Amino acid sequence: MRVLVTGGAGYIGSHTVLQLLAAGHDVLIADDFSNAKPSVIDRLEELAGRPIKVHRIDLTDEAATAALFAAEDIDAVIHFAGFKAVGESVAKPLSYYQNNLDTTFSVLKAMDAHGVRRFVFSSSATVYGENPVLERTEDMPTYATSPYGWTKVMVEQVLRDLAVADDSWRIALLRYFNPVGAHASGRIGEDPSGLPNNLMPFVSQVAVGRRAKLAVFGDDYDTADGTGVRDYIHVEDLAAGHLAALEKIGEVDDALSVWNLGSGEPVSVLQVVTAFARASGRDIPYEVVPRRPGDVAAYWADPSKANRELGWRATRGIDDMCADTWRWQSQNPDGYPDA
Repeated sequence: MRVLVTGGAGYIGSHTVLQLLAAGHDVLIADDFSNAKPSVIDRLEELAGRPIKVHRIDLTDEAATAALFAAEDIDAVIHFAGFKAVGESVAKPLSYYQNNLDTTFSVLKAMDAHGVRRFVFSSSATVYGENPVLERTEDMPTYATSPYGWTKVMVEQVLRDLAVADDSWRIALLRYFNPVGAHASGRIGEDPSGLPNNLMPFVSQVAVGRRAKLAVFGDDYDTADGTGVRDYIHVEDLAAGHLAALEKIGEVDDALSVWNLGSGEPVSVLQVVTAFARASGRDIPYEVVPRRPGDVAAYWADPSKANRELGWRATRGIDDMCADTWRWQSQNPDGYPDA
């Protein structure tokens, strides 16, 4: 297939682009580079051994998005484009709602106009809110605790309504848990701008010397070591889940399908710190600070539906995740070059 990957220069998008190419698909990237550097494309072309067509475009612009679809022959879309920092979304809700909803509307309208019906959506485990059931399953009710999370809930509802209105669509909602890790080459990985919002890139920046110490938000949770417990999934396993979903939705009768992409293995903050110290051979200084508002003690995926229906499962454990993250961070201590 010829697949348009929106946000394809981003962390998860870039790894998915490589796997799509390796599987024999043709790939187009659409990205405005507001949260990614153009040098990512050079790395992708180096690893893929071929040029990759890139459209630098703001997907909130309906006319520009429509022109892209008019100019290119596209069979399917994997939609990563969107703002993604939970904390920032609380401070800038209007920006998040406008960007994350408008990019999706523009893409869906252009797809509809050109008869493109296969759509894989980058959703999130944030759609499960603060459910007291720790092992999250796809049939749980959805709600959110941040504007970022609500944008995912809202887009999921839009896609459900679209599937009801026109059953020729084939849509996948992929609910990610906590993506970490990097490509085994160390050439592409996670490069957050500013202060990292997630644990693993913060730990890796401490290990490489960019940060003095890690802040651990609370050690008095009802967990084995008192720190928060999450489900971490290697970005390469996550990318493989997109390929599996893209193939599967072309084979099923359902207009819309939902799958968790997680490992199903709960890991605590201190377990991540210990594993990263082991992988890097460096101490990870940390201090315990008060809990963050809204943080929950623990949650993780039940990935059995994806295991069963997609023939997919996470294959890499926390030691692999830390080793690959360290390879990326140690080779690229300041992230991607600006040029």
